[in-house]
Amino acid sequence: MTFLLKNIVFKQNRITSSLLRFYSSTSEVPKFDTLAVSVPKKHVFHVELNRPKKLNTFNHNMWTEMIQCFEALSQHPECRVVVLSAQGKHFTGGIDLHSFMEKASDIGECGDLARQVRFMNKLIGLYQDGISSLEKCLKPVLAVSHNACVGAGVDLITAADMRYCTEDCWFQVKEVDIGLAADVGTLQRLPKVIGNASIARELCYTARKMDAKEALALGLVSKVYKDKDSAIVGVMEIAETIASKSPVAIQTTKQSLVYSQNVTNDEGLAHIRLLNQAMLLSDDLSKSAMAAVAKEKAEFDNY
Repeated sequence: MTFLLKNIVFKQNRITSSLLRFYSSTSEVPKFDTLAVSVPKKHVFHVELNRPKKLNTFNHNMWTEMIQCFEALSQHPECRVVVLSAQGKHFTGGIDLHSFMEKASDIGECGDLARQVRFMNKLIGLYQDGISSLEKCLKPVLAVSHNACVGAGVDLITAADMRYCTEDCWFQVKEVDIGLAADVGTLQRLPKVIGNASIARELCYTARKMDAKEALALGLVSKVYKDKDSAIVGVMEIAETIASKSPVAIQTTKQSLVYSQNVTNDEGLAHIRLLNQAMLLSDDLSKSAMAAVAKEKAEFDNY
């Protein structure tokens, strides 16, 4: 029970130094080198991978900015939903090997083997945190992939709440082809997302490509759109629907869903009980009830 309480406090108080750097008022939108952030609809923030000339591959800066971005949006009171997509021809070509090798070359300056191992541990941890920032974000994240979604791209979308893609999209767990085991989330999340350990292992062991039709059949994506433009329009409509709901209800729902993924039902029930003993006291419950009776649309405060 003590652990549950600590977990709730941690998730409710994730105001970081990076957040304070980004926002001096609730209307500001963060600026990044590798990510483009906009607000196309009320309470819906759009985050785009923004290295199109490099196939949106993940360099060291993108990993860092991913953490900063989603921690900031998690606490932004006007943000209720995040749509994640990418600019350019492809969603992402995966990890930027040149950037990774350049960063890994610093290991030679660390000293003995123990210090080199610690360096690599921190580097991998940073990259893991970049992907997990989507899952830790209190706001639902809807991922839209198009064309190539390779390597780190699969890690990224499996950390999102909901996934959509275009007809030309294909997915590939590429890591074994470059001599390493995927280490930032695919091996942990993909089997749970598709609910089929055999196929998940096949994809990870063979590095074969999976097209949009198979991804839909396996449950990796919720819907396949004809092209990127129609996908963005369709997913923005879904995001707008979510944004119209009580932010207290939506964010508490996400916290419970994420927490319950890896615990027993009893532990999950204890977690939501602890959350709702406070969250049920919000004004959103009475506003929703009155709006339903009046057959009107409820308006909620930021949260």
